[in-house]
Amino acid sequence: MRARSLLVGLVATAASALSLALPAAAEAAPPADADVTPYIVNGRNATQTYSFMVSLQRNGNHFCGGSLVKPDWVVTAAHCVRGTSAGQVQARIGTTNRTSGGTVARASRIVVHNSGDIALVKLTQPVQQTPIKVAADSGPDGTRTRIIGWGQTCPNRGGCGAPVNLQELDTSIVADSRCRGISGSTEICTNNPNNNSGACYGDSGGPQVKAVNGQWELIGATSRSGNGSSTCATGPSIYADVPAFRSWLQTYTGPLR
Repeated sequence: MRARSLLVGLVATAASALSLALPAAAEAAPPADADVTPYIVNGRNATQTYSFMVSLQRNGNHFCGGSLVKPDWVVTAAHCVRGTSAGQVQARIGTTNRTSGGTVARASRIVVHNSGDIALVKLTQPVQQTPIKVAADSGPDGTRTRIIGWGQTCPNRGGCGAPVNLQELDTSIVADSRCRGISGSTEICTNNPNNNSGACYGDSGGPQVKAVNGQWELIGATSRSGNGSSTCATGPSIYADVPAFRSWLQTYTGPLR
């Protein structure tokens, strides 16, 4: 269902990403009529340390998630990093605690796709953590996945703070028809288990992964609500389909494993 890499590859050259940094308002709540920018509701504390997990931070404060795909490159959501200089951003990589552990590296460049909700952050130096492999494809409806992130764990905007400990939730890919406004060729519709679990405010850019031969592979970057509600986890969520953007990513990162 989701053999999308060729489609995006054809437009990768035209999709010249801007070396922009994130918007000053990226950390603020979106307007009432904007799409929800997610964290994880009704997940659990991370059951392992994910070497590739990234907390993007400004002034030491987490504002978005990301995934280490090369020792010096991080994939995140475009709306996280459009409009601010790279010098304002640092990444904490490979820890379950957003305030300590892992490796901290400064950003040196930000590259934003011109249409998809996906971006790259280049680090000033390579880190020792093991990057995640980008999957060959995201998979068909029913594919079992996991979403990972820090942040608001209650469904109402501003109803609680972000957790210090990394959260995870096991979920699955569902039919595109369940997500409003989805671009089926480059985005993934992801289930909200029990109709009350899923992404919520602030986890944007963080990974959606699937297990392949006992190893995690990256398929998605958290984008927005799939039903437009300002209350989180009341419907599926939309993720940028990372494998669909492989050609574009490799324009900057070089070959991805």
